[in-house]
Order: sequence, then C-alpha cells, then structure tokens
Amino acid sequence: MSQATSHPFVRTRWWWVRHAPVRCDDGRIYGGSDIPCDCGDVHVFAGLAPVLPHGAVWLSSHLGRTRQTAEALWQARDFSMDGAAPAMTALPALAEQNLGDWQGQERARFFTERQPQAGSYWFAPADERPPNGESFSEMCERVHAAIADLTEEHRGRDIIAVAHGGTIRAAIALALALPPQGGLAFAVENCSLTRLDHYDSPDGAGWRVGMVNGQPWLGACPEGGGPAA
Repeated sequence: MSQATSHPFVRTRWWWVRHAPVRCDDGRIYGGSDIPCDCGDVHVFAGLAPVLPHGAVWLSSHLGRTRQTAEALWQARDFSMDGAAPAMTALPALAEQNLGDWQGQERARFFTERQPQAGSYWFAPADERPPNGESFSEMCERVHAAIADLTEEHRGRDIIAVAHGGTIRAAIALALALPPQGGLAFAVENCSLTRLDHYDSPDGAGWRVGMVNGQPWLGACPEGGGPAA
C-alpha cells in the first residue's frame, strides 16, 4: 500500500498598509490623483511599525502618498539595511482606481446626486466605469495580475506593500475568491494593516487571511486621543 507524499508549503506573506490620511483634498474626490498625505500622527506609526517584519521586500504604488507613508514607518523604526533605507519599488499597477472625471468633484455633492450602495465602501458598483477612468473590476484585474507576478518573484519572502484602500480591497477579494463587488464590503482605514499569506506547493496553492484592517496603534493612543479620522 503506497503512502501519500506530503509536500511542504512555501509561504509568501503580504503585509498591506494603506497610506496615511489625505487632509488637503478640500472635500473632493481624489482617487488616482497624486496628492500628498499627512504623516503627523506619530503615535500611529509608533504602533504600526513594530508589527512589520525586518528583511522584507518593500513595494508601493507610484503615487507619492504611499512613499511618504513608508518613510514615516522607517522613521518610527529602524528598517535600514547596512545603514541605508530599504529599497522601495514603486509600481503603477498597485495604484488606486482611476476615477476619471469624478476626480476633483466635491464628495458631498457627488453623493447627493447618486444613491450610495448598502454594503459598499466605494463610490460606485464594481462594474461601473467612471467617464475617462476605470471600473473597480478593471482595477482588480491589474492588481491581481501584479500580485501573481510579485508573489512568484518574491516567493517565500515577506512583502510590505504600502498602497491604497481600493488596491487592498482588490487583494482581499483575490484572497477570498470573491467577485470584485465583494471586495468593496471591507473597511480599510488609513494606516491599517492587512495580512494575506499565499501558500503553494506542488499539490496546489491558496491564500490564508491573517488580518484585515488591523490598527495596532489603538492600544498606544495618547490619553484622550485617537487616530485621526
């Protein structure tokens, strides 16, 4: 009687961090615009940085607010390699959804003219494409393709990806085998941590969800304070 051979899994851990809050948008939709964030909430980075692993691959989108957030994490904890800041690869494929002509519109007025969706943290159904933009479903296609390539490239490593709410929702949908619309049901707060682990072996591959929207700084807030909205 033959005995089945078990193959060890190779684990690739994705540590997704949403960028710090944007406070200079004047209440307007910014989507894929390159607009800076506010990294002034020092206690947030002091609580988040120690959770992240040393020796990881660092990725971001090509939008500056993700690089700003990564640099604030580096300042909160020494992630240096041989005295230098970690190498950061900026990838347009990890950018926020391009909301086209909606970008720049007043957010409050936008939502008075259209009915928000129950069970969704987004501007529109996943399959709706903003004029001159891309739908969330189309965004998921590019993000999922990038995750597949990067998981193969950095197989067995820790990957810290500083990205956007939409990007992280797309990653969650992939891990849970959800349609794009299902990903829009997840809250992803600024500076929150989402852990998605990819396991593969010759017998198959799959994802395990370790954490979604984790906010480790909540236990380190100053008295009477809390993370900025």
